[in-house]
Amino acid sequence: MSQASKLSRQAGWWTAAGVPSQTGRIAVVTGSNTGIGFQAAQVLAAHGATVVLACRDMAEAEAAADRILTAAPEASVTAAHLDLASLASVRAAANALRDAYEHIDLLINNAGVMMTPYGLTEDGFEQQLGVNHIGPFALTGLLLDRMLTTGGSRVVTVSSFLHRRGRIDFGNLSLEHGYQRSAAYRRSKLANLLFTYELQRRLAQAGAATVALAAHPGYARTELSRNLPLPTRLGALLVEPLFAQSAAMGALPMLRAATDPEARGGEYYGPGGRAGRTGSPERARSSTRSFDADLQRRLWAESERLTGISYPV
Repeated sequence: MSQASKLSRQAGWWTAAGVPSQTGRIAVVTGSNTGIGFQAAQVLAAHGATVVLACRDMAEAEAAADRILTAAPEASVTAAHLDLASLASVRAAANALRDAYEHIDLLINNAGVMMTPYGLTEDGFEQQLGVNHIGPFALTGLLLDRMLTTGGSRVVTVSSFLHRRGRIDFGNLSLEHGYQRSAAYRRSKLANLLFTYELQRRLAQAGAATVALAAHPGYARTELSRNLPLPTRLGALLVEPLFAQSAAMGALPMLRAATDPEARGGEYYGPGGRAGRTGSPERARSSTRSFDADLQRRLWAESERLTGISYPV
């Protein structure tokens, strides 16, 4: 363990100083042009990782890469196009990454949308489930063989404390009837945890070098709330200065899940402060429903059917 990591633990407050050297590691971070994804990518790059900013908007991704390089000129950062609302784009991005890298050490499934109006992805999936779960499920499956034999490799998927009220109705995955944007978001974040726990079970059974973890940012000030209805968005802007933490703090749980030498597969990290909304990242406990093994397996099977992608584990 590095001296910085030891000092961080002794202080009882895990910070970016606790990230050990990432030299030689390849890290793919989705949705990393802004918010907690950008903050995580910046820290990983500053600690020596080769970081791929996998984003829908290439102009914004390249601008984000420039910001990271301005702060750390020796960093290794590139941008890659990835639109999680399109399985064709996911396949193209995975093929490009496979061509560029013989191994991948870290995949952070961070990109997502929150409480959008009703809509469908290019492939006909309800938008929030499509972008937040189905797209990441496909991307992970297509890249996993680049990780399986890589010691210390990790898949980290970003969920939300709102997953606790999530429900999945397999008879109405498209949510054509009675769409509620908040309920759709909560179920997508529950799906993130069901996916992580089932993936970890499969990796462990296969004796793989890769592990799967999850994290949530608590209540962080980011652009994710841009799709909220106007009255709700205005209310959020009023309370954020009082109750929300910075994007840099919101990124720490995923960074701890991604880099802490003592983190283990199947763990879930989030802020350790009041109600899990703010504070230093600690191991968190997800909902009872997220540990439902039958639900995990059913979602996995349905995700394979919808994407046409079978995992190598």
